[in-house]
Amino acid sequence: MHPLRHAAEWSDEPTRENAIDAPQRHPDRGADDGKYLLLVSVHGLIRGNNLELGRDADTGGQTKYVIDLARALARHDDVCQVDLVTRRVRDPSVSDDYGVPVEPLGDGVRIVRIEAGPPDYLPKERLWDHLDSFTDNLVNWLGDQPRMPDFVHSHYADAGYVGVRLANLLGVPLIHTGHSLGRDKRKRLLARGISREDIETTYNIGRRIDAEEEILANADLVITSTHNEIEQQYGLYNYYDSSRMTVIPPGTDLNQFRPPAADENFAYRSQIDRFLTDPSKPLILALSRPDERKNILTLIEAFGASRALRQGANLLIVAGNRDDIRDMDSGAQSVMTNILLLIDAYDLYGRVAIPKNHRPADVAQIYRLVAAGKGVFINPALTEPFGLTLLEAAASGLPIVATENGGPVDIIANCNNGELVDPLDHDAISGALLKLLLDDEAWGRASRNGIDGVRKHYSWLAHASAYLRQLDQLAGKYRPLPSERPEHRTVRYRDRAIFSDLDQNLVGNPTALRHFVGTMHDNRKCVTFGIATGRRIDSALALMRRQGIPAPDVLISSLGTRIHYGQALTEDDYWANHIDHHWNPQRIRRLLRDTPGLELQPKKEQTAFKLSYYYDPRSAPTVDDIIKMLHKHELTANVFSSFGQYLDIVPSRASKGQALRYVAQRLDIPVEHILAVGGSGADEDMMRGNTLAVVVANRHHEELSQLVDQDRIYKASQPFALGILEAIDHYDFFDSCNVPPTT
Repeated sequence: MHPLRHAAEWSDEPTRENAIDAPQRHPDRGADDGKYLLLVSVHGLIRGNNLELGRDADTGGQTKYVIDLARALARHDDVCQVDLVTRRVRDPSVSDDYGVPVEPLGDGVRIVRIEAGPPDYLPKERLWDHLDSFTDNLVNWLGDQPRMPDFVHSHYADAGYVGVRLANLLGVPLIHTGHSLGRDKRKRLLARGISREDIETTYNIGRRIDAEEEILANADLVITSTHNEIEQQYGLYNYYDSSRMTVIPPGTDLNQFRPPAADENFAYRSQIDRFLTDPSKPLILALSRPDERKNILTLIEAFGASRALRQGANLLIVAGNRDDIRDMDSGAQSVMTNILLLIDAYDLYGRVAIPKNHRPADVAQIYRLVAAGKGVFINPALTEPFGLTLLEAAASGLPIVATENGGPVDIIANCNNGELVDPLDHDAISGALLKLLLDDEAWGRASRNGIDGVRKHYSWLAHASAYLRQLDQLAGKYRPLPSERPEHRTVRYRDRAIFSDLDQNLVGNPTALRHFVGTMHDNRKCVTFGIATGRRIDSALALMRRQGIPAPDVLISSLGTRIHYGQALTEDDYWANHIDHHWNPQRIRRLLRDTPGLELQPKKEQTAFKLSYYYDPRSAPTVDDIIKMLHKHELTANVFSSFGQYLDIVPSRASKGQALRYVAQRLDIPVEHILAVGGSGADEDMMRGNTLAVVVANRHHEELSQLVDQDRIYKASQPFALGILEAIDHYDFFDSCNVPPTT
């Protein structure tokens, strides 16, 4: 049993089991046999059957990859449970399937859908402000499970943001797969002439890149599909470390994707032949969503400009599903409109088929249909991170022509089943297609090589085995989380907590402070009182004695780097070991030693896990620039500014918010029942996610300007402790406090 358990397991009361949510098990395995893997993929429409691939830019190969990966890992004897966690969507514009909280995928594997933000389906660029809530809700869900995961594997940058926080909280290794990366995307968008401002507005690219740097700083293992991905994409990042990266190509379902049988009939042929004057010609198949980056328009131009291609083959474009182009989103609408315009411009009527609809189950049949007619598959994308469609086509017996930018380089090198081309060179595209279409021997050789190569290099069995070998190398590197409770067992009856800073929150109005202390005393049976301060513990205790503040149940000091419990101030020793992760204060001090506007505070303000500086904004670099300096030198840390004159640097696993959530887990207090009182930049992550939050009237809440969801933070009209009391009334904080009888 993982040491961080549901609270009932710390007591003599039975654990509540939810029969619907209970993981399925292999028949001969117990709950603790094997690894429990948590895969996180936040965006897109993910379900176990009939994947809507190509519906939009967020529902592409990644959604299929994570489903197939989850199933493949669950079949392995070393794995007892795989949970694929995604965002729950309840939106009349999409299927009800995406609102089902738990969807079984088979024995020991399921999709788990977690609430985050509004119920509507949102594109990934609009999810950033809801990821902290997603994390808090996921932690709550995990608290009700029989055990905690042994590994967290995040997919794409938004899931990586969640993964860093979850792995830090649980003390387990983080594995990450990027699928595509923000720096590479920004570079390509700039090359297309789009301004930096438009890129930021449309794609939230700055937040994505910051998240990717944080992921690379914290991930124990980064899994890529190709060597090209490591060199050409991850190499652009400050925290790029090739020693933590490994290439494990994704697998292919060889039962679904197979060569055509002799005399096989294809029902989908009728959807194609109605477009064509001579359906007997071989087909050139392009299959992708209607996205400008997939470069379908260049393919049509190459086909239209080549008389030999027009005479020798037909072109089949399967570009997602549509009922009416006018109803598609703007990007897809533009691509589809331009496809039709090019067909007209080159007079390709009768030579190009563009079916309006296909089911996911039709895709394998389409590959076989094209292979049976001695056709060719082409992926002309400007860049292709991997190219699952290339493997599917190759497994179906189709020779391939593919972009020379990205994953196809590795695939064709391994399988020797086609040609690489410059995706912007019309002559290269038409020449590669003709080489395979006109030479029966070359076509047959590429077809056989593809079938054999995919079976050898790209099966899901091989992928899962290589994956788990890598995870075995991470085992034993993490200290288990503590299983004992830090307080007397009656503390579990406290179902809510208030955490406040000292300076300018509690301290400042003695009369208001006495009123607040009395309120906490009157509700002591149901509320945990916590202080979260940037002060050292000795400084905090001295101030509390002077002000008559009683000992809190929890004292978080030095910006979340130390945690003490109760009147005896019992220190949480695990927390100190937990945050000492990639922490190198000596290198940070040397790096910042000569930085203008930064001056180390006296030794009495420093601790083993906190570097404190005086900060002069008139001459010092901005906080963002200081963070970039740390990134550039591969130093992992959190940087906080307070009151416009102080700057503190602590380990990446330490902050007020991370310490608060760790304490909430240990005391079994729902994050939704915690009132966080703050007002400076150091309080920001306490106030994100699901906590109730308040800024008292006298605080400098402008430092919280990066918190986009400002409407959720209550801004009190009263200063100091009066503002906290006002927030308690605003949230009706004690109204539903039910204390179970003690026995």
